[in-house]
Parts: sequence; structure tokens; C-alpha cells
Amino acid sequence: MKNAPLNLPAGYFGIVLGIIGLGFSWRFAATLWPVTLWPANTLIILAIVIWVLLTLAFFIRLLRHTGTLLEEITHPLKSSFVSLLPATSMLVAIGLTPWSYPMALALFLPAVICQLAYAAWQTAGLWRGTHPKEATTPGLYLPTVANNFISAMACGALGFNDVGMLFLGAGLFSWLSLEPAILSRLRNLDEMSPTVRTSLGIQMAPAFVACSAWLSVNGGQVDVFAKLLFGYGLLQMLFMIRLIPWYSAQPFNPSFWSFSFGVASLATTSIRLGHAAPGGALYWISFPLFIAANLVIGLLIVKTFSLLLHGKLLVRS
Repeated sequence: MKNAPLNLPAGYFGIVLGIIGLGFSWRFAATLWPVTLWPANTLIILAIVIWVLLTLAFFIRLLRHTGTLLEEITHPLKSSFVSLLPATSMLVAIGLTPWSYPMALALFLPAVICQLAYAAWQTAGLWRGTHPKEATTPGLYLPTVANNFISAMACGALGFNDVGMLFLGAGLFSWLSLEPAILSRLRNLDEMSPTVRTSLGIQMAPAFVACSAWLSVNGGQVDVFAKLLFGYGLLQMLFMIRLIPWYSAQPFNPSFWSFSFGVASLATTSIRLGHAAPGGALYWISFPLFIAANLVIGLLIVKTFSLLLHGKLLVRS
């Protein structure tokens, strides 16, 4: 079906999450270590290019193939991933801030409005009692947890710290309310199918992303709360390592990028916390964790490029 239109799922925006998140890690590392900014700039620019292409594909679907997009927006599992469009738009705004504050602000404002509107429509719609139990996966974190934490990060980058605190609170309490339901589903219902298991990668993200958001709006002060969040994130990381054979029971595909933003946030928070405690345990584990995060996302990039070369990445229908 060479002439069929591209039908790229919204989950593909997860590629942008990981790449730009790692770019932010390198950008911060360049303020501490004697490293050049070129890895940071290369990763951020690459992520922006991918975001532009995916956004164009999304709006082409909206205009020309509305049915495929409506199916995704109303799907009990896929609908959460549509919120990655405003999430990645806000991350791009953060990436642009040092280069063009007006452009970053112009992108952030519609993106944050869209994320709030979509969260209100999608998440509140689940409260009518029709959401299937088996669709209660970590993907549910995306509209209200991930987007609000990223909104807080963007507010911090743009200088709106008080507003950022509001978004941080929205994300934090959404996370605390969703996690018991998601963990109950994972423990007590039927085993997730192999195609859905990779959504488990999102489970590692909230603690590390919350830590990044908190540091973005509190002036970068590494306090007890930041360390508590980081500690819970490390525990979730161990769980993900334990379950590698289980969620890897399928060939590599773009859904494995669900792990990437948590991994990238691990890289950023580890060096932030390590820098604040020279000579301590956090200092000594920060560099190995940063290297490990780079290796994981580097592997995702290589495997995804391989899919592209073999014609298995761009979906047509």
C-alpha cells in the first residue's frame, strides 16, 4: 500500500520526549562539567525537527483522515497518548527559551491551553463509569500527570514560578490519585497483552519528572522533597529492570519509547542532586546514572533508525 496515507499514532510523540529530555540533561551538564554544548543542541534540534514532522502528520490526519484520528481520541487506551502533542509542544518551548523567549512563550501558551482542555475532556470523561478495567494502564498518567508536570517545568523556564506551582500541584495529586488504581489493575486483573506491556515504561516517569518540575519552580533548590521523589523514582527503576523479560516479549517497536522520558528525567535529576551533595552518595551515583540513561536512549535511537531503514516505522493505512 505504497500510496496509502501515513497513519502515525500519537504515541510516536514519545520519541520527542526522550530525545529532548536527554538534550536538557546535556544542557544542564554543560553548566557543571567541562563538556561542550553540542550534544545538548544536537539532541534538542533533532527533537524539534521530529516534533515538527509529527505535528504536520497529525494535522494532515485531522484534515484529510479525520476518522483515524477520531478513532484514536475515543479509544480507551490510545486516547491518553494524544495528549503527547501538547506535552511535547511545551518541551519544545523549553528548548527554545534560551534561543528565543518570545517564540517559546508563543508556543507554550496555546500548548498549555490545549493540554488543559484535552485533560478536562478526556480524563473527566472517564468518570462516567464506562472505562474498561483492562484499559487502566500507566498511559492514564499522560493527560493529567505528565502534562501538568511538564507545564510546571515550562513555567519555571519562562519565569512563571507561582503558576508553575499550581501545575505541579495538579500533577502531583493526579499522580497520587491514579497510582492506586493502576497498581491494582496491574496486580489483580488479567495479565496485560505483550503489545500493551510497554506502557509500563510510563510508570517510572512520574517521580523523576515531578522532581524535575519541583526543581524548575523552586529555584533549583535540592531539598528533602526533591530527594524523596528521586528515591521513589529509583525504586520504580528497579521494578522496570526486574520486569525486562516480561515487557520485552515482543519485537522492538516505537512503543518502547514510553521508557524514554523517565530515563531522560533520571539523567537530569541525578546530576542535579549529585551536584548539590559533593562527595556524598548522590554525587557518586549521578555520573553512572547519567551514562546509563544515555546508553538506553542511544539504543532506542539506533533501534528506531533500524526500523525506519527496514520500512517498519512509517505506518500507512
